[in-house]
Amino acid sequence: MKKVVLGFSGGVDSAVCARLLKDAGFEVHGLYMDNTDERALADAVSTAEYIGIPLHIRDVHRELDELVCSRFAESYLRGETPNPCIICNPTLKFRSLLEYADEIGAEHIATGHYARAEGGMLFKGMPSNDQSYMLCRIRREQLDRLILPLGRYEKVQVRKLAEGFTLPVAHKPDSMEICFIPDKDYISWLGKRAPLPPEGNFVFHGEVIGRHEGIHRYTVGQRRPGLYNERKLYIASINAETNEIELALWEELFKKTVIARDFNWLCNTPSEPVRATVRVRHTKWENPPCTAYVEGDLVRIECDEPVRAPASGQSAVLYDGDRVLGGGFIV
Repeated sequence: MKKVVLGFSGGVDSAVCARLLKDAGFEVHGLYMDNTDERALADAVSTAEYIGIPLHIRDVHRELDELVCSRFAESYLRGETPNPCIICNPTLKFRSLLEYADEIGAEHIATGHYARAEGGMLFKGMPSNDQSYMLCRIRREQLDRLILPLGRYEKVQVRKLAEGFTLPVAHKPDSMEICFIPDKDYISWLGKRAPLPPEGNFVFHGEVIGRHEGIHRYTVGQRRPGLYNERKLYIASINAETNEIELALWEELFKKTVIARDFNWLCNTPSEPVRATVRVRHTKWENPPCTAYVEGDLVRIECDEPVRAPASGQSAVLYDGDRVLGGGFIV
């Protein structure tokens, strides 16, 4: 019987994964990455016992702080819009799964992400809850051993499976917040780690039109409260060096050129321009065709149709149909 190490939180997704893997003939070993509170840990332990799988608990507080939290805070205070899950997946989550798999002689690892891993390639999940964007930085050696049991399911189907399996977590609410900021008060969280930026100027078409409360309170694409000359204005860019926030009209947010750094290719690095589609944030409604050009350490993406407010620090992810070609950080 083949062993698999499953990232196990005790929520409905990981619980259904455990049952699906067991039913497929795997010897399932859960790995709980302890980075929250005792209640969450107790829930995971009781759910694993109910399903009948061994659960290994690994304290990742220190690693999470060093590998994810610090980078997240530094990026935010530079005026960027980082996505901590995209950073965490390859550097902490999948690395931890593989390390434990090697310890116990397991061939595979698994998670409850809504995407598909097939033949060493990564593909979109079902459109209603696709999470392939969040996995764009997975390393190829991690992907080669990865099983994603929920890749062909929608969330509503997974909950029905949980009901059919009589799992006690069938109706447990989804976790929507950043795991290391459970109260969603990221401003207070940032303030405990570093001095927060002071007030500064809002600039619109070269003219100072008001004051902001600190660049850490805003993200690109966000609407500025109120009106200016009876028009809505939006955050176009954030300059940490000058402590200024540039504003724009809605139609000025759209860009055809996106530049990405530190690109993680999940295929052979193209030697010629490649046709693809691109997603610049974890939303479902923007995925325009584009042409990607590898230019030294950067990838220049020329979109056929403009994308809304590509934000520095977010990821630009390229797709060939449903297949993820890779992703890099927007500059």
